[in-house]
Amino acid sequence: MIKHHRLEAGTLRECTEQDASVLWFSHPDPAEKAMLLERFHLDDHALASALDPDEVSRIEFHPNALFMIWKRPENYSGQDSFCFDVSSFGLLLTQEQMVLICADDKQISDLAHSRPMSEPLDVVLEVLFHNIHHYLGHLKVIKMIARELQQQFNASMDSRHLVQMFNLSESLVYYINAIDSNGSVLTRLRNHAHKHQFSSDRLSLIEDMIIENEQCHKQAKIYSTVFASLMDARGNLVNNNTNNLLRKLTLINVVFLPLNLLAGIGGMSEYSMMTTPIPWWISYPALLLGMAGLGVAMVVVLKRMANSKA
Repeated sequence: MIKHHRLEAGTLRECTEQDASVLWFSHPDPAEKAMLLERFHLDDHALASALDPDEVSRIEFHPNALFMIWKRPENYSGQDSFCFDVSSFGLLLTQEQMVLICADDKQISDLAHSRPMSEPLDVVLEVLFHNIHHYLGHLKVIKMIARELQQQFNASMDSRHLVQMFNLSESLVYYINAIDSNGSVLTRLRNHAHKHQFSSDRLSLIEDMIIENEQCHKQAKIYSTVFASLMDARGNLVNNNTNNLLRKLTLINVVFLPLNLLAGIGGMSEYSMMTTPIPWWISYPALLLGMAGLGVAMVVVLKRMANSKA
């Protein structure tokens, strides 16, 4: 699908193809891909990279154009998996037009409340700036989810919450890689801006984006380190609780093994034969008392053995 926009009064307005200075290709079909290859002189590799969610960020400078691959965060769905994914989109900037190539329709539509824009370059900078703030927003959400999972884990010790924290930690690793590669693109873009003498406002905006991207990268690294340490501690806690449960079950099993043997002997006719001179209302209660005393004695002995080893 193609959407055509033009800059009017500092904002983007939909328009006809002839007046468009910003073209937005979302989910391009074969005909639209052919148009990108022929009209905008993109090669197959660049087009495939723009639609590949696993493509690494990069920027290429051509005599009359600039082509960029940018890593952006996917919209969070809020499902139980707690996975935050990243994907890629492509930007082609010429002197007259900007072309955005992505696999969804959630890029330019998010620029409704951006700063005034007068040229396609301003649209490029606003898209990048918005994506950096998108990362920051997701990091805040990750922190909130981590606190909720911690409370749920402390209350139930359910391994499902531990798996959800692993998903969050994995998402942070992808975020760190994406933000770091975006930082390299911004650094090269700043050097290009100085070389081509961009306006002071645009240079200032690029510097602000570099600073905020670095802060975002540091914040993601801190969260990742904290999550890794917490997961190790919680994993050890789960293992310790499991070991304590197995210890108690083993203790119960050891205590009742000889008692089952005595109960089996007491239920056979040989016991009645051995206790013929003794009335049954004395012999059988005596057997039960002996079994209870043996069980208590074994529990005491096993506890002392466990305390001495500890």
